[in-house]
Amino acid sequence: MDVWSGLALGFGNALTLTNMGWALLGCFLGTAIGVLPGIGPALTIALLLPITFKVSATGAFILFCGVFYGAMYGGSTTSILLNTPGESGSIITALEGAKMARNGRAGPALYTAAVGSFVAGTIGTLGLSFLGPLVVDLALKLGPAEYFSLMVLCFVTVSAVLGSSALRGLAALGLGLMLGLIGIDLQTGQPRMTFGVIELLDGTDVVLVAVALFAVGETLYLAWRYHDEHAQVREIGRLSMSKEDWKRSVGPWFRGAALGFPFGVMPAGGSEMPTMLSYYFERKLVRPQFRKEFGTTGAIEGVAGPEAANNAAAAGILVPMLTLGLPTSATAAIMLSAFQSYGIQPGPMLFTTQADLVWTLIASLYIANIMLVVLNLPLVGLWARILKIPQPQLYAGILVFATIGTYGISNSVVDLVILYTLGVIAMFMRRFDFPTAPVVIGMILGPMAEQAMRQALTISQGDWSTFVTRPVSVCILALALVALVGPRLYGLASRRRALAARAEAGGPTAGPPPG
Repeated sequence: MDVWSGLALGFGNALTLTNMGWALLGCFLGTAIGVLPGIGPALTIALLLPITFKVSATGAFILFCGVFYGAMYGGSTTSILLNTPGESGSIITALEGAKMARNGRAGPALYTAAVGSFVAGTIGTLGLSFLGPLVVDLALKLGPAEYFSLMVLCFVTVSAVLGSSALRGLAALGLGLMLGLIGIDLQTGQPRMTFGVIELLDGTDVVLVAVALFAVGETLYLAWRYHDEHAQVREIGRLSMSKEDWKRSVGPWFRGAALGFPFGVMPAGGSEMPTMLSYYFERKLVRPQFRKEFGTTGAIEGVAGPEAANNAAAAGILVPMLTLGLPTSATAAIMLSAFQSYGIQPGPMLFTTQADLVWTLIASLYIANIMLVVLNLPLVGLWARILKIPQPQLYAGILVFATIGTYGISNSVVDLVILYTLGVIAMFMRRFDFPTAPVVIGMILGPMAEQAMRQALTISQGDWSTFVTRPVSVCILALALVALVGPRLYGLASRRRALAARAEAGGPTAGPPPG
């Protein structure tokens, strides 16, 4: 069955009233759980599995994919409004989105996130329909050395872009790498950095760390710095996007989608790396007159690009799961177990043996993208009204919900201790201008980088030159070197040119002004 015939079959099934109802329910639930910190699509789908067991397989998977897509969008809402990412893929969105909200531009930030989610989700679903087998084939040609080099590139972009200095960014990244090492070593089976605490054998949950750094740390910092003059209600500002906002968002939407989909397809690609790279590229590509908005008042490009990359990666994650039976995220792993509970084995033969199910599922993704825009754009004003809550009550509520959500993940008191310990650390990081996002990025990618490095060295029998003798790997490492050294060399050259120009003009070249 060719693609067009498959899509015709899929839309014929997906447009039935029952299946559209499942898609709408999934989108609504997904948006709701994406908004709530501490609850993700993997946990939600796992909780829905026993409830939907008697539902048809088609209806159940339309519901699950609606939850998945909805959560990718919903996570941006609290990232923008409360600086509290509901999902790890929304961490980068918080960097500029929260600053836009603080400066009365919550509406445009939420709008560009919604429209970008639709654009990228549609592009990603088109990729799933037409380019899936081709992209998977290319991704499978990358070995462990290339994956390790990709992660090094992401580490460099983290330290180079975030924070007031590369040293602070690297320090925060080091803390994240240390957190990522906690738990059982997957190759030797030995516990690492658990200090005899049984609950740490499974490692630390990434959502717990994100909530601690962004929600608890932000709340404690604001409570510490709180004065009466900060209690006034902040203005929401214009709810729609201006013509200039649309012009600035279109490019990042498409660039983010182009970055996110291939990373979603790659094993262990996920949404963290493409969102980080999208933010890095948008910061470099932004027009000079808007460059000063990054890190200060909030740049709309820093919301549009990463959010598009996040949603395109979500569609990409479904490609290896459906075509190879290879889950590349926690949510995909839960969905794979759901397939198996229905007696269905994803893999190369799935498109032949379960053509009705697969094409109906793909068609429902197009429908879910439209539903998410229709559902969420009218609610932008409602979400933005959260900013009308006075800050003391607002952040006290965040602290309560973060505590409840974290305890609900594993019902462990140890998780609460970790939550508030990291929250206090995040408070001091904020006080001394250390970025918090590299901590989460390092925690997520650190174990992946370690496994890729070990696998590459095992294959090469311990030869470290394997990372620079493989063409793709060495090209990626060269990009990482340019990203780390290039801006500093450019800055040094610019300062020298400025000093030379001042010397030619007869002005002072160094030291304090005369007088």
